[in-house]
Parts: sequence; C-alpha cells; structure tokens
Amino acid sequence: MFTQLYKKIRLLKHKNKEPYSSLYKILGFYPDNIHVYEQAFLHKSSSVEASDGKWLNNERLEFLGDAVLDAVVADIVYKHFQNKREGFLTNTRSKIVQRETLNRVAVELGLDKMVVYSAKLSSHNNHMYGNALEALIGAIYLDQGYRMCYHFVEDVIINKYIDLDNIARKEVNFKSSLIEWSQKNKLEITFELIESFTDNDGNPVFQTGVTLADTQIGVGIGYSKKESQQNAAKMAIKKLRTDKVFQQFISELKKKQTGETTAEHEFEDLPEEDSATEQEQAPVKQVTNNNPQCIDATINEEVR
Repeated sequence: MFTQLYKKIRLLKHKNKEPYSSLYKILGFYPDNIHVYEQAFLHKSSSVEASDGKWLNNERLEFLGDAVLDAVVADIVYKHFQNKREGFLTNTRSKIVQRETLNRVAVELGLDKMVVYSAKLSSHNNHMYGNALEALIGAIYLDQGYRMCYHFVEDVIINKYIDLDNIARKEVNFKSSLIEWSQKNKLEITFELIESFTDNDGNPVFQTGVTLADTQIGVGIGYSKKESQQNAAKMAIKKLRTDKVFQQFISELKKKQTGETTAEHEFEDLPEEDSATEQEQAPVKQVTNNNPQCIDATINEEVR
C-alpha cells in the first residue's frame, strides 16, 4: 500500500509530461522505468548506441513480449472455451497473436504514432506496429511483472479490441501464417502455379505448389488461385507440424544459414485446423482434363 502511494507521489510531477501521459492513456498505469518503454518503440532501423557500445532497439523486447503474450492468450482462451479441444484452442490463439491482428490492435491503441523508425523505411505492408505491441508487452513484463502483463492483455487488448467468439469462427489464413513463419525463421517460401484446367462443368481450376528449401511441401487445388494457395499452404503447415524428420531438416538448414535453430514449439504454434471444420468441408467436384480424380483427395494427400 505504502509502496503504491510512494509511486503515485513520485510520478505526480511526470503525469502531465510526455511520454508518461501518452503511456498512461494506453497502459492505465504510470511506468516505473520509462526507458524500457522508450526502447520498446525503437525500431531496428533507428537503433541507438548505448554508453557501453551496444546498439539498442526493440527486437529483444519483442522476443520477450511474444513469449509472454502467447502464455497469457493461451490461459485466456483455455478458460473462455472450456469444452474445446487442443486443436481449436491452438487455432484460436494463433488468430489472436498473428501479425494482422496485432497490427490492427497496435494502430487502434495509437502505437503507430509512437514507433520511431527511419524515414527511408515504409511503414506499409510490414509488421512494425504489431512487433512494437509485442515489445511493449515485454517492457511491461520487465517493469511491472507478469500479473500486470496479464491485466493489460486481458483488459486492454482482448476486452476492448478482440471478440473471442468471432475470432474463433474466423477462417484461418494459412498462406499468411506460413509466410509469417518463414519470415520469422528467415527461410524462403515460394508459391508456384503448377497448372490450370477445368472441371466437368467448365469451371476453371488451379493447382498450386509450395516450395521450401527446393522441396515441395504442399499442393493445393481450388476454383481460384487464392483458394489453391490457401489449400497448398494448409498442407505445407500440416507437414511442418507433424513431420519430425522434416522438422529436423529445417532446423539444421536454419542453423546453417543463420546460426540459429528452430525450437519445437515454433512448429507446434503453426495453426491447426479444427477437425470439426475439416469434416464440414465438402469435396470439390471431379475434374476433367488429365486429372480425373477428386480435387479434395489431392488437397488432403500427404506430401511425401
């Protein structure tokens, strides 16, 4: 009690000054260590050199915040959906912590006005603000501890900006998730149109392949290029999640290229479609041309 009172008295002189006032509007509390929050908004393109010669930016805080956010969201989702299975819970958590969701929340919080980055760097089509939100959570953890992080994620992020029931019903963007995973692990993923043909009713059908490290890891077919890419990405993600031998190959490849290994949880965190959703999907019509098989069978075929 006296500690909290002391903090309030000590911060009275700061509460109407930047950046304390801006942070208070976002966080709902005044920070103890303002410098760690300032670092959370410092993009690597605007890194600054500390007195000890080290270059400071928000990448380490982003790493920490990502781990804390995963733990908090997992707990919230677990408690909210009490009768759902592991696949559904993993899927829902992935939708919440994916970069598209975090970018949107970050902008709605006003973080886009606080991130410091090079004027030469475009803020469009990247995950700068979502990354800054994760770094902010890392800063909260260092400054206030896990409990305050939990309250911030639940009371500010979830309750104000995310509808858990709606986002759970949202279709997974497998292509986006796969690309995000590849960028995070510094591995190149490519989508290539294999062929296009027609079904029995004359509708155009597209077949797309996904390649990682010169290995085709997914094939998808659909009535649009986008749908075929989604199905190919879904198959590729299934292989990355379940094929232990391929996981070892990817980990060794990443270590060779970057000096870093891929942790097992990074494969497990890839989205997994709920089995109930899979059962509801109707098979696509049989096709003509040189592919007289059911498209659904091709989509669900394991890549060997």
